[in-house]
Amino acid sequence: MLAALVGTVLLQQSRFELASPLMVPPVMIDALNCGIGLAQQMARARGLQGRVLWIDGTANLERCSSNDRIEQLVKRIKEVGFNTIVYDVKPISGQLLYPSKLAPKIEEWRGQNLPKEFDPLASMSRHAKANGMELLISLNAFSEGHAMFKRGPGYDKLDWQTVIYEPRLIISDTNDKNDKVWAQLNPKINTMPTGDEVSSFTDSSRIQNPDDQIFTVTLDRRNRVVDGFEFGGVGRGVPTIPQGGVALVGRGRGAAFLRSRAIPGRPITFETAPLFLPISERPEQQFPLITNPNHPEVRAYGLAIVEEIMRNYPVDGIVYDDRLRYGGLNADFSPLTTSIFEKHIGRKLLWPDDVFRYTISPRLERGIRPGPYFESWMAWRAQVMQGWVDVVGSKVRSIRSGAKFGVYAGSWYGDYQQYGNNWASPEFNAGFWFLTNAYRKTGFAPKLDLLMTGCYYGIPTIFDALQAGKPIGPTVEAAGQLSNRAVRDTTWAYAGISLSMFKDNPEGLANALQAACASTQGVMVFDLSHDIEPMWPVFAQAFRRPAAAPHQIPGLIDEIRKKRKSVDAFGGKEPPVPISAGSAGIGF
Repeated sequence: MLAALVGTVLLQQSRFELASPLMVPPVMIDALNCGIGLAQQMARARGLQGRVLWIDGTANLERCSSNDRIEQLVKRIKEVGFNTIVYDVKPISGQLLYPSKLAPKIEEWRGQNLPKEFDPLASMSRHAKANGMELLISLNAFSEGHAMFKRGPGYDKLDWQTVIYEPRLIISDTNDKNDKVWAQLNPKINTMPTGDEVSSFTDSSRIQNPDDQIFTVTLDRRNRVVDGFEFGGVGRGVPTIPQGGVALVGRGRGAAFLRSRAIPGRPITFETAPLFLPISERPEQQFPLITNPNHPEVRAYGLAIVEEIMRNYPVDGIVYDDRLRYGGLNADFSPLTTSIFEKHIGRKLLWPDDVFRYTISPRLERGIRPGPYFESWMAWRAQVMQGWVDVVGSKVRSIRSGAKFGVYAGSWYGDYQQYGNNWASPEFNAGFWFLTNAYRKTGFAPKLDLLMTGCYYGIPTIFDALQAGKPIGPTVEAAGQLSNRAVRDTTWAYAGISLSMFKDNPEGLANALQAACASTQGVMVFDLSHDIEPMWPVFAQAFRRPAAAPHQIPGLIDEIRKKRKSVDAFGGKEPPVPISAGSAGIGF
């Protein structure tokens, strides 16, 4: 009898429970952390659930290339139970899918064609209305070109492009302060120099092709020169690299530097010199050609596109895709932006050192040395993005009463401080190292009607991860929990899942849908192009019980926000926010 009672008590205390917010088999969820928040409780009590299907513009170009195709597509989306469509009409190339007076219309992409005379946005908006579907239009906010194809209007507007601070890698002999001599360092480890440079090696077997232009030295773990080798040492025995040290191989002037300056027992200094480049000239390209969010022409142009769509098409609102950000921690370092920041703090700075300077190790591990205004710079960039979100959201709602404004972002919040995007609530309080009081205030979640985060993981639940011996952070459920807690009842949060993670795995997709809807107020499915045909039956079953999206209920989020403020005013305390680290770059 006692054993039975003890078993009952233990069962009641278990944090894991079966849950089935959708009409597919239940999953075990972390009930302790999936039910927190007034928004979460309200959505459950009223049976509300965001069910969003994302349609990428370029990947689905031909699928949306005629009126008949769009008509059949929208009917299918409605039939299986989605209640919201997000249609991307401004891909990262900066071209548009509809005929515009502001930017070129895309007509071809990787073998797919869109007829010049056809307007897919007009057709999509017409059929969405006919089927009672909400239609939100996605725009890649500050991206105006695609680096892989060198296409987009941003390539013709060099002054619009964000200026990137790149480190030029050098080695120097600083033993004589009055006679600093340096040589350029090859940015690729274990790669023979091809010009007048020095390469760093951790693997001596990669030192090849000896000739009279080559000279090699070895360094110990404290960067002190151990020995030197003519012709790279190959042929007379490969240099032995000291434990924790490196070998430096110079050619031409790089070899001359090592011969004259690399004296046994003396250290070699590894450092960087700053280069400021338009993003199109960056040595290592990212796909989006990001523009400068501080440039008045960039801002006017972005606002004009929003206004053109809202005034000419009966859509339900605008969603900014993940390019609502700076080009990286090292952007924007243009004269325009640096002067605006100096005006903000009220003094002239030494750039980039007063903000940060790149560091480099002998093993070519890149780091940063924060300057005295590093924290101010981080918070200010996020404040700029917060202000832009406010401007665009106000414009959308001023053009059409009841129109929605939302944002998509990657779910791992820990990534975003480097991009100046703080999608959380200003009241979000958690143990992220960058979440200072100044940075916290830049959160823009209260300015949104909905936030969708890319919880793009192949493991649906925390319980699944524990069983498999995997980290719990890279799961749909843990990412959804963090998204929900970060916005803190100031907007609706929907966990995004990637169809590509569940190819030929309908059971896994069903479990991921359950995890998303258990941890947030709905689910966003990315993307129509990801072999969705075999999965239509999964959606039809999961969404068999009809539901409206919470963001579709007028005034409901305002009611939640008021209750949140009231609870806070009376000293209501939330449980600590669990920080289960996600994977860097997920959802970008």
